[in-house]
Amino acid sequence: MDFVVPDQVIDRTKGIRPFTFFEGGLVGHVPFGDPYDERIAQVVRRCAASMQGEGVVLHERGTAICMEGPQFSTRAESNLYRSWGGSVISMSLLPEAKLAREAEMAFQVICMATDYDCWHTTEDVDVSMVMRYMESNSRNARHLVGAVLDELCKQENGDLVTAKHWEGASKGAVAFCTKPEGRSPEALRKVEYLFPGFLKD
Repeated sequence: MDFVVPDQVIDRTKGIRPFTFFEGGLVGHVPFGDPYDERIAQVVRRCAASMQGEGVVLHERGTAICMEGPQFSTRAESNLYRSWGGSVISMSLLPEAKLAREAEMAFQVICMATDYDCWHTTEDVDVSMVMRYMESNSRNARHLVGAVLDELCKQENGDLVTAKHWEGASKGAVAFCTKPEGRSPEALRKVEYLFPGFLKD
């Protein structure tokens, strides 16, 4: 089956998952127009040759849909997502990307296709089918992730791994959005855990 390196995501979760570090007396609006890290994605694409087997394809871009679950989509929903340009659907793409952006981390997902979803009328999706394809994909997933890690461990990628290109993004967002007198001590303690000295200056 195919692998996808998404560059966009559509959030169809229901707001019941924790999705921000900036709440309860602290507000920050970080940029999220490009939810995944293009520099990490470039590394993943370069490592595509590590996968083995006939017909294995790595799609270099795509729009991922993150649904709440745990139920699979209705056929109407599945067709709606296709009309939106969705490439792949998952229940586990968010809130990680949002939290990573707030935490100034370079973050990229790699999706493994396991089924057509229920829009494909000749192949209904069920858990046993998903598990079969996941098992067959797991070998290539290990090859790909191993190759990506080897690449990221190279000295020249040190700044990429430590996300120097995101440094300061969250501090600026919070500093401009919440006046000092409006910042609750509890919210500041939580952010201080992530970013020691975050708002001291």
